[in-house]
Amino acid sequence: MKHDIYSTEGLYKIIEKADLSPTISKHVIYAPLIAAKAQPGHFVILRSRPGGERIPVTLVDWSPADGTVTVIIQSLGKSTTEINAFKQGDSFSDVAGPLGTPVEIKNWGTVMGVGGGVGIAELYPIARAYKNAGNKVISVLGARSKALLILEAEMASISDKIIITTDDGSAGKKGLVTDAMKDLYAAGEKIGAIFTIGPIIMMKFVAETSRPHATPTFASLNPVMLDGTGMCGGCRVEVGGKSRFACVDGPMFDAHQTNFDALLKRTAAYREQERESLEKYAKDHNCKIGLH
Repeated sequence: MKHDIYSTEGLYKIIEKADLSPTISKHVIYAPLIAAKAQPGHFVILRSRPGGERIPVTLVDWSPADGTVTVIIQSLGKSTTEINAFKQGDSFSDVAGPLGTPVEIKNWGTVMGVGGGVGIAELYPIARAYKNAGNKVISVLGARSKALLILEAEMASISDKIIITTDDGSAGKKGLVTDAMKDLYAAGEKIGAIFTIGPIIMMKFVAETSRPHATPTFASLNPVMLDGTGMCGGCRVEVGGKSRFACVDGPMFDAHQTNFDALLKRTAAYREQERESLEKYAKDHNCKIGLH
């Protein structure tokens, strides 16, 4: 279906909405200018309403022909919970992008993708691009439980080998993604590069697992982000002992050079305010979505 990419009719409307789990939703959004330029690793910043919080989200898929981009969002705070309450036909106030530096796609021989939780969605377009470039793709996917495991079929379709791990053993092997990595190394798998996306603590230990093997390892960092253009400095991260901006220099960085401990501290800075905001939203809307 062809669209005029310069038309503003229906801009940022949700063309398709699907709930992948009780807290994770997929949104297919009409944003033709973004769809025309999107590449693996790009992200967008969206707002649910005028004056709303700016939420950075990595692009999962895009269709220049249909003029759509796809994002997958987990309800973690007030704004993401508000967004996931949207229905098909609702519209975002604005969607800015594509932002960030796209991932360089080349032939590493064998590429391992390690995704955790909603990070699996962000890993999918990168793994797909490497597969299309002629790489062997090994996907290691982790989640707390089967209910939180997403895009298993999609990842399997572009993977030469796929390994599932869950904390409780409800799907795949019981254990961590790093356990699966250790098994692959022990079996003699020759891995050219690793790309990991997920919780910060997971990415830290993925980097530590690959470090003794000197496998180039890259992580998609997720600091607090505001403008997405490098102007505010809120998304600075420490890589190789230097400050970098995730929004323009990343979000993908050398994981072996990344200071994950500093990143963990920065992302926790507003946790109490985020919880208070979510509790107020849940009370006002008579719900408990996203509360733990």
